[in-house]
Amino acid sequence: MRLRDSAQGYGIVSRTLHWSMALLLVLQLTTAALHLLAGESAAAKTVWPLHFQIGFTLWWLVLLRGTWALANYRNRPPHEGSPLQARAATAGHLALYALMVVVPTLALLRAAGRGSGVRLYGIQWLPEGTPEVPALTAAGNLLHGTFGWVLASLVVGHVAFALWHGLVRRDGTLSRMWRGR
Repeated sequence: MRLRDSAQGYGIVSRTLHWSMALLLVLQLTTAALHLLAGESAAAKTVWPLHFQIGFTLWWLVLLRGTWALANYRNRPPHEGSPLQARAATAGHLALYALMVVVPTLALLRAAGRGSGVRLYGIQWLPEGTPEVPALTAAGNLLHGTFGWVLASLVVGHVAFALWHGLVRRDGTLSRMWRGR
């Protein structure tokens, strides 16, 4: 079992980060969909408080994963397909990474700008009673939800292309992220 990535497949660290984030993204999108579609229901009210904590966890994981990906950049498997497909895959992955950083950052800025404090994992990160900063809440209110749904669309596209690689092309792309080779 390799820790680092290689040209033949992704190492255990990349795969663990990828699949952990995939699971958390599914949970995150579920809480958002429940909030949107059934905001006043008991189920939506029960899971909605998890949304911020899951987003914060994803934010740290994507920063860790991005750092790990950069450290393994020269070792990673090449994209399959034509040069145009490889460029499209790179652009898609960069967009996913960017939005996985930007969306929770906007939520954190909005929370900080409200002045009501930020408490995560039982730890008070920002104290209650801090001054409100309307510019921070405005940016979060304006862009967090929209960018979040764009991210959700990119995730659906990512899954669709991964399945296309695995089930139609059978080129080994999916198995490199699943089994590492």
